[in-house]
Amino acid sequence: MLDLALCDDEAEQLDIVGRLLRDYVQARPELAIRLSVFSSGRDLLAAEEEGARFDICVLDVVMPELSGIELGIELRERGSAIIYLTISPEYAVDSYAAKAFYYLVKPPEPERLYQVLDQAVAAMEKRRTACITVKMRNSLRLVRFDQILYAERADRTIRYHLANGEQLDSVTVRGSFQEEISPLLADPRFLLCGASFVANLFYVIAVDKSSLRLDGGAHVPLSRGSAAQARQRWQDFWLAGPGRTGR
Repeated sequence: MLDLALCDDEAEQLDIVGRLLRDYVQARPELAIRLSVFSSGRDLLAAEEEGARFDICVLDVVMPELSGIELGIELRERGSAIIYLTISPEYAVDSYAAKAFYYLVKPPEPERLYQVLDQAVAAMEKRRTACITVKMRNSLRLVRFDQILYAERADRTIRYHLANGEQLDSVTVRGSFQEEISPLLADPRFLLCGASFVANLFYVIAVDKSSLRLDGGAHVPLSRGSAAQARQRWQDFWLAGPGRTGR
């Protein structure tokens, strides 16, 4: 089951886009998508506070009280893929702050909207299944890629730092750091930072001269002279769209 949300404060647009989304849901019964429609960002967030979780959110950018950008930033922190709809392309740069999956100008062409939704659905499914097995002293732990902020070599173990604040230490490793984290390096969302760190680009909020700044305040050091290359990788990740780069 995938949960899809639409939020637009304009009744006419809510009806038009709502019909397009309902047609999409009906045309893809195998995906088992549940659609919820909201006329304000406050109502959408209230639904989440009551337990709803939306995998994909289609949002208007310009809304009163809580803008689509502000709403998108909040929802992105909760793991939603954000697709923006608006009448003006000038807001495309603003949508970068919410790390949007895609940006479409109203009125969306049905075929293009459905292509973007298909990409978002595929990205969410991949996100749910991409995992790494962490061998710990007394157990095995299957960790989803999207849970990992970064990993580092700590003495002779690999330490995984998770988005929920948890840290997992592997058993003693015999191979190199890159060999041990090769499943992460095969995914475009992860960036090798020197010899002992790998970071999830989805959680990077800034690239400094000597480190990556991540959501939650963590800093991952960069090897000397690699900041420009790291910044380019980060920008390419978001410009290409996280769903089309493995997110």
